[in-house]
Amino acid sequence: MFHSSFSLPMVALSAACLLTAPLVAKADASSPAASSPATAVSVAPASAGTTSSTDSGWWQQVRNEASQTWDSDRYELYLPLHTWHNRRMYTAEKIAEYNENPWGLGFGKYRYDDQGNWHAFYAMAFLDSHNRVEPIAGYGYEKIWHPAEGWRLGAGFTVAATARQDYGYYPLPLILPLVSIEYGHFALQTTYVPGSKGNGNVLFTWARWQF
Repeated sequence: MFHSSFSLPMVALSAACLLTAPLVAKADASSPAASSPATAVSVAPASAGTTSSTDSGWWQQVRNEASQTWDSDRYELYLPLHTWHNRRMYTAEKIAEYNENPWGLGFGKYRYDDQGNWHAFYAMAFLDSHNRVEPIAGYGYEKIWHPAEGWRLGAGFTVAATARQDYGYYPLPLILPLVSIEYGHFALQTTYVPGSKGNGNVLFTWARWQF
């Protein structure tokens, strides 16, 4: 599926914190108010609370979605079908060297949420382009459309980790796009691995069967 110098998209998350301090009003010595104690005016950290609440709400939603998917009692089987190397990015000689039959198997837990969108935890192992075993495991999400009765179209992404023999089987993080076409319990799903000339640029397709 992947080659030795493919690019790995990374996502960095950042958070901001707003600090407020009390403001102390001092009366003018010539003013009649000079005889009364100085009044402290505090500013409530409303915006900080709002930011924290928003961040917490977003993170809590992610955790809830993942937790519900993990607790799902619905399962699906994955069967790798094909790895297509972009002919514009590889020479004919290289294409002839690569394996495009990724024999393997995978298993996952899935659910459709209240909006009908697909969520899944999955793990899969298959033969990579060099006929070496490559595992991958992660979380997938797709927004689902219903173009006709019984048919579903999906588009989304997966956050996962893989490991390759030519990288010493060290874990490699991935964020990749997902698209699928589904009917009943059956689905064809695919992702495209970006890269540069002679690296990456692989379309990986597999079948899903839902129990």
